[in-house]
Amino acid sequence: MGKNQSSFLGVIVASIVILCWFISLYFLLRWDFNWNNPLVYIMIFVQMHLYTGLFITAHDAMHGTISANKNINNFFGYLSVFLYAGFFYNKLYSKHHNHHNHVHTVNDPDFAPHGFWKWYFSFMMNYVTIIQLVIMAVAFNVLQIWVKQENLLLFWVLPSLLSTFQLFYFGTYVPHKGEHDNEHHASTLQKNHSIAFITCYFFGYHLEHHQKPHMPWWQLYKTK
Repeated sequence: MGKNQSSFLGVIVASIVILCWFISLYFLLRWDFNWNNPLVYIMIFVQMHLYTGLFITAHDAMHGTISANKNINNFFGYLSVFLYAGFFYNKLYSKHHNHHNHVHTVNDPDFAPHGFWKWYFSFMMNYVTIIQLVIMAVAFNVLQIWVKQENLLLFWVLPSLLSTFQLFYFGTYVPHKGEHDNEHHASTLQKNHSIAFITCYFFGYHLEHHQKPHMPWWQLYKTK
């Protein structure tokens, strides 16, 4: 695939992910739902997966794989993480590259040598900031002017929180826990593209990502 074609497809894929998240959220926030409707709970997980897609899109931007044009690439990175939870792309960029450059060491913000919950909270403390929490609190209170609180909590707040577990568990904890016999200190899912996509947009193929960090998520399955 040529560089121009790859850049064009990268922009298209990133735009589709963001648009799907926005359209889904727009209708869910306007939904006069019934708690007995099982579709409510299905849509929480659909929205969770779309939130994860926002972060994965920003992750691709961090590796310059959305567009060869740096301004376009960074635009998608800034937009995706801000929509995700008020994050600032430049801060996440430096932390993520510290992960790649210092994987499985004390300088790796994505690694902690203890159990799941301590590791998860250490992971979150490395990324969440006071200003981000203020931004989200302000956004929540402004949105309440037009949106019912239960819709906000169920389809805006909860899926975002759940996606942090999805990203952490399948994209960080499982691939990097324990000891490994490779320089990237990473393991990988067995080849099953459906499971790999549903769990974390192919980032269960984590060793392959570390081996080829400039491969966008939607092509990562080809490295398997």
